[in-house]
This record gives sequence, C-alpha cells and structure tokens, in this order.
Amino acid sequence: MAERKSKNEKTTERILDSWIPKTDLGKKVKNGEIKDIDEIFDKGLVIRESEIVDKLLPNLEQDLILIGQAKGKFGGGQRRAFKQTQKKTAEGNKPKFSVMAVVGNRNGYVGVGMAGSHETLPAREKALKKAKINLIRIKRGCGSWECNCGESHSIPFKVSGRCSSVRVTLLPAPKGVGLAVHDEAKKILELAGIKDVWSRTKGQTRSRINFATAVIRALKKLSKIKYHEKFSKNAGIIEGGKE
Repeated sequence: MAERKSKNEKTTERILDSWIPKTDLGKKVKNGEIKDIDEIFDKGLVIRESEIVDKLLPNLEQDLILIGQAKGKFGGGQRRAFKQTQKKTAEGNKPKFSVMAVVGNRNGYVGVGMAGSHETLPAREKALKKAKINLIRIKRGCGSWECNCGESHSIPFKVSGRCSSVRVTLLPAPKGVGLAVHDEAKKILELAGIKDVWSRTKGQTRSRINFATAVIRALKKLSKIKYHEKFSKNAGIIEGGKE
C-alpha cells in the first residue's frame, strides 16, 4: 500500500510540474495566490481543471463504482467497474467503456464523475478528472436524537436525492450504527467522511449510475438547508474539514 501511495504522489507531482493553467483560477492556484480549497467554495468559484484539486487537496483517495456487469457462462452477472457497450458499423463492432469514479479526502470533500472511452485506462483517467472537477464540500454533524453527542460522525439533517426513478433518503444515525446503505453508496459516504447513517431507497436501485447520482445529489442538499445557530452548536455541524 505504501508503494502504491508513493507512486501516486510521484505521478501527481509530475502532473503539477508540467501543468500549464488555462483558467484564471488555475493561474492563481499555480502562483500560490489561493492556498486553501475553502476559499474557492466560499467565493462560489467554478473548478474547471482537475489539477487545482490535486494542488490544494493532495491527500485525495479514489475508488470506482461497479456499474458494469461481466458476460459469459461462468463469470456472467458479476459486477465490475467498466460498463461495456458496442456500436455496430460497416467496419465491425466498436466497443466503448464507461467508468464512474469517486474521490474524497474522508474529511468533508467528495466528488463523483463519469466518462467513457474506447479503452479502459483512458476512461478511468477521464472519470477521475471529472470527479475532481465535480468536487463538493458537505456538512457533517450529529442530527440523531438518540445520540446527541455533538460530534461530526453523521449528517445533521434528513436529506433526499433523486435521479430518474431512484430516490435515496439519508437519515442521521447514532454512533455505532455504521453506514446502513448499499455497498456502492458506502464508497461515496466513506470518502466524504460520514461514519454513521441510515437510508431508505425507492425505484430501480439496480441501476448503479442513477443510484450513485441520487446519493451525491442528497449530499449536496446538506449545504442548502438553513438552520439556527443554536442547533449548529448542539449538533456539532462542520462544513468540509472546518467548523
């Protein structure tokens, strides 16, 4: 694991050394004018280059959502990260691979991105870049009346997200419950830094793409809900990694 991390760090450093920013925000980050990712979110700026996130959040972890399904007599039905589709042309079948990636620092920042390519590795790299560009800052806290510990181990309020027919509702849970959600949703919540949560789902949840999209839309609503300052102190609400 240590060797893998060191390789990723070296790769990131090499990318940042050769990075030529194309946006004003990228130039400010490259020149050191912006040194904190929270400054970008506080000002409502839009991230259009994945290198910005690499520079300001170098400790991001990554994972893949299992949106594909293996084919064949013995391996058929098993879930995999790459979803393969084919287009019939006069020259023959042209395959395309789609990938859904999730990135996060386990401390209030998470992003999900999806991309496709005619080969697996380029599709994976594109998805990771999109996930970094789609990075969001979420609020955490203890909104469970059963716990009321004032720590940021869960979410502060009940939120719902929807994509197509899939509807996901996340509810605050007391300490020790863990993530009572589907395995693919666990990947998103763990990288976001949420440790305890309950969930309810409706619709065709077998569609992993719609399911993951509904989860990330629910997390986005955490920052839009207004609340009293007294509740914020009692629930221990923090946004991102800071109070």
